[in-house]
Amino acid sequence: MKYFTTNNTAPAVPLEEIPVVDYAEFFADLDRKLGQERYHIGHYFALPERDERLRMFCLLLDDRTSEVLLTSYCVEYYDETPLPSLTARHAQVHPFEREITERYGIRFDGMPWEKPLRFPFDRFDPKSTMDNYPFYTMEGASLHEVNVGPIHAGIIEPGAFRFICNGERVLHLEIALGYQHRGVEHAFAATDNRLRQVLLAESIAGDSAVAHSTAFVETLEKLAVQPRTRSYELDCERTVALELERMAVQIADTGALCMDIGYQLGQVACEALRTVTINTTQAWCGNRFGKGLIRPQGTNHPLTAEKVALVRRNVADVRRRYDEVREDIKSSPTVLARLEQCGIVSREEMVRIGGVGQAARASGLLRDLRTTHPWGLYARELHHESVVKRYGDVMARLTVRCREVLQSADCIEHLLAGLVPAAEASRPDYEFPLQGESLAFGLIEGWRGEICHVTVTDADGRIAACKIKDPSLHNWLALALAVRGEGISDFPICNKSFNLSYCGNDL
Repeated sequence: MKYFTTNNTAPAVPLEEIPVVDYAEFFADLDRKLGQERYHIGHYFALPERDERLRMFCLLLDDRTSEVLLTSYCVEYYDETPLPSLTARHAQVHPFEREITERYGIRFDGMPWEKPLRFPFDRFDPKSTMDNYPFYTMEGASLHEVNVGPIHAGIIEPGAFRFICNGERVLHLEIALGYQHRGVEHAFAATDNRLRQVLLAESIAGDSAVAHSTAFVETLEKLAVQPRTRSYELDCERTVALELERMAVQIADTGALCMDIGYQLGQVACEALRTVTINTTQAWCGNRFGKGLIRPQGTNHPLTAEKVALVRRNVADVRRRYDEVREDIKSSPTVLARLEQCGIVSREEMVRIGGVGQAARASGLLRDLRTTHPWGLYARELHHESVVKRYGDVMARLTVRCREVLQSADCIEHLLAGLVPAAEASRPDYEFPLQGESLAFGLIEGWRGEICHVTVTDADGRIAACKIKDPSLHNWLALALAVRGEGISDFPICNKSFNLSYCGNDL
């Protein structure tokens, strides 16, 4: 099949150079490729065209060659003829086909899970509401249902969990999202204010502000009519910011898992270390979550010699103390007994559903853009080696977290040890013109996993569409699989071992 072949460091692609193929050809080739572990879908979405057609774009990632394969097909907007469903053969396609159906009414014949994904305000069928969500049901005198949410305790965002149980044993968990109607993707195209667009990217998922803003800014810089070569110092700062964000959240999740099993030593130690980490980010840019750090073509917060020394000192201290916590966890029989062999997702299941990020790596599946589709300093200098475990249980997901905290700290030290801050840093540029009728993507490995932003421009170089994929879109199904066969009391630690994003789904 015809593809435009590119990679994660290449510039934007003119829309006219992305092949348009017949759906039969698209289906046959995707069916063949998705049967191979090396391929998975980076993004797949529909955009309306001027002549009452929908153009479907697909970004297929080849994890062996680091190539990104771009292709597309078109359908008439009001054509009611169903298309053969790829989900019926490859479960990883389900969120993409569900969104296309929900937004535009395109039907996929044989789709085994034709259920709403987000309930957006502009959905094709406005009669489809949260009140009539078609939860899966099972019949049996010994079975009962347990509903959790959508309102949760504390500051947790809304999401409904419907368990079908036989006694305490979970037979099925269905997760219904879409309670937040933010219209994030529409907001990108509704303004020409470049700064406002970057602020939107920072707000997609608050715990991934650096990763999402980096992905969006990457697309802007690739679309620039006159691309500017980024300085080493700027690339270094963006990489350090990503790894600081990774450290902060992985440490926080370690503490949260310890709290859920009553291991107070690990909880309080990690809470303190997470505070040191996010306070380091705040000392750098004025915000604990790194908002304000990533800006197109430059920075408002260049690293000075004093800030470099502060970051290195704090990261080294956090690494040393966190490693002690990690050793305590590994040597505690009661902790191991609670976390091992709980919430297992096999490697085969992760491949089938298109799992990404640390959850996939804990099941033995190497899905890590820093290794398979590197960009920036990951491509030119760092040559990242991913942490991969094989048991796929809660303990494996915690172990990947623990190892990645140490790895991130080592990465930061490597980058900053030889960094000489520039005498004058480049300032952000919000006015540079963008190429018209082009597509650019940013693939970034956030702490949860694979983030993909795709930005498309119109003939005048304005942003016509921005399509966003958070790693949670792939991994919510992994959580549902993890609790099958477990006691319902194991759900909290299974849930926390993934720590997925509601708002990353509810765009």
